[in-house]
Amino acid sequence: MSGRLHFADAGEAADLAAFLARLIHYDKAAAVRLQVHGDAVAVFGRPPSFEVLAIRTARLAKPYEYGLETSLDVTVSAGELLESVGESADAVETAGTAVVPGAVTGPPWAGVLPPRGGWQQEPGLPGMVALRGMVAGAVREFRGRVEELAPELRVRAELDRVGREIWSRPVGDTGLPVRAAHAAQSLGFLRGESVDLLSAGNWLRLRTPYGSTAVRGAGLGPLSVAPV
Repeated sequence: MSGRLHFADAGEAADLAAFLARLIHYDKAAAVRLQVHGDAVAVFGRPPSFEVLAIRTARLAKPYEYGLETSLDVTVSAGELLESVGESADAVETAGTAVVPGAVTGPPWAGVLPPRGGWQQEPGLPGMVALRGMVAGAVREFRGRVEELAPELRVRAELDRVGREIWSRPVGDTGLPVRAAHAAQSLGFLRGESVDLLSAGNWLRLRTPYGSTAVRGAGLGPLSVAPV
């Protein structure tokens, strides 16, 4: 794969690079799935400590074109993509473009993505300030309960149990688990004032202008300790 993405501006490339860097912080061998349709690219990742999908979109200056191909759907190394996008954001003469890395064997989650359309608004989500406060409170509770444990009880199974109890709680009057909001905060999505909760089938999606986190049904897999 040697197609090239032409971002709408250098800011789009820089924002995508920041997202990729955060994913790699949690998993140095992270893979991401790219989907390009028209003049936008969606990048899907799954930070392992949160067990949710993270989605970041970027605007393109022109529709994707590589030979006769006008769309793109490929799983690549997050590190290799970051290197290409990062060079694009840093170099004035090539600002706004990035070479698509070669495809890699995708992890299981990459085969099950949220639908592109059919999303509808869901009620019950707290506002942005309250949402950030809820995440901060959950982090404080996790730290406090871990500190209260006797040293011999601070083992993975017990930490997972505490984490599962806290991060599985619903946000407000919704079915969205707190870990989805925690992931959004950790990935830099909970900024500004605009935040929505959307549903499509058995998917729930927390969306802000800076990115989204999504969970399917009761979740995407076993819960682990979320980083604090």
